[in-house]
Parts: sequence; structure tokens; C-alpha cells
Amino acid sequence: MLYKIAHFLRDRMGWLWTFVEWGNSLLFVGRYGKRLKSVSFSMVPQDYEVVALSNVPTEKMVAFFERQPEEAFTYFKPHGFDAQSIRRLQRNRAFMAYVLLEKASGAIAGYCFNRCFFHGVGYRGRMVDISFRGRGLGTLMNKLLNEAGFGIGLRLFESVSRDNVASYRAALSASKVRVLQELPDNELYLEILPE
Repeated sequence: MLYKIAHFLRDRMGWLWTFVEWGNSLLFVGRYGKRLKSVSFSMVPQDYEVVALSNVPTEKMVAFFERQPEEAFTYFKPHGFDAQSIRRLQRNRAFMAYVLLEKASGAIAGYCFNRCFFHGVGYRGRMVDISFRGRGLGTLMNKLLNEAGFGIGLRLFESVSRDNVASYRAALSASKVRVLQELPDNELYLEILPE
């Protein structure tokens, strides 16, 4: 039910969603602030580095999203992709977002996040750059999100469409999951379980 309310607010009442995000960020930092400082990743391949979204130039993120084919957004609509939306996310401490950079080129290989709420839950999402698909990076980013989210004590959730084969496989291969609900349009609402 909370999932449906959040999506309604985000999609139909943007001004209220912005206010909710602001309040949630304050409460989230109050509850998890000290733990956020200790987030680290143990499984990053040596050819890549993980950088917090707040440390990536906004224009570079906008260019990343513009570079993706239109079909990449069929199932991925967690927020706006313009500069103003990205800047708002970069300031939101309850939005634990990371960019996977290829060290050799500095290119963004992927983007992932846990959208967190002060009451102890996070919703994960990810996108792999069109040029880096087929390398297992979606599964890797899910594992990184699990490490960060479970590391600070969150329960993690995700919605994924069975029709989005790569994302569906990445969700299942990176994590132990429990299907909580079958949603319209062949989507599943999953709880991600600690290993």
C-alpha cells in the first residue's frame, strides 16, 4: 500500500512529493547519519570505482541519461533526468545513489540507488549504460546496494518487470528475494533478503 501511495505522490503530486522527500531526508539523516559515514564496498572490480552521486558533476549524469536508448526508460522511471532533478537528488541524503565509473576511460558504466525512508526501508534501482551491458554490472550494482542498505540496517525492496529480462535476472541472481505481490503489467514487488 505504501508503495502505491509513494508512486501516486511522485507521479501526480510532484510538489507534495518534493516536500515529503525533504522531510524524509531530515528524519533519515537523524536516524542513520552516523551509519551513512561508514558505508563502504568490498566487491568492486579493480577496473571500476564507485562514486557517490553527490560527487559526480550534474552535467555528466544528465549526459549519461541522454545517451541511453529510449527503451531503457520503459521500466526505469524513478525520478526526473534533467539537471534540476539530478541536483535535487544529489542534495537528498536519503537517496543513497552511486555511479560505477570505468577507471580507464572515466565513463559512467552504471548508476544505482537505494531510495531510503526514515522508517527503515529502501527501494533499490539501477541502470547499466548501453555500452556496458552484458558484463554482469546490473548484478554487481545490486550486490553493492545490498551491502550499503543492509550495512546500515535497512530492509530492501524492489519492483521489477518479468518483461525486463536483464533487470529481472540481475535482481534474482544478486539476491535472495521474496515475492510480496504481483503488480499490474507483469511486475513483481520483491523484498530483498539478507544472505
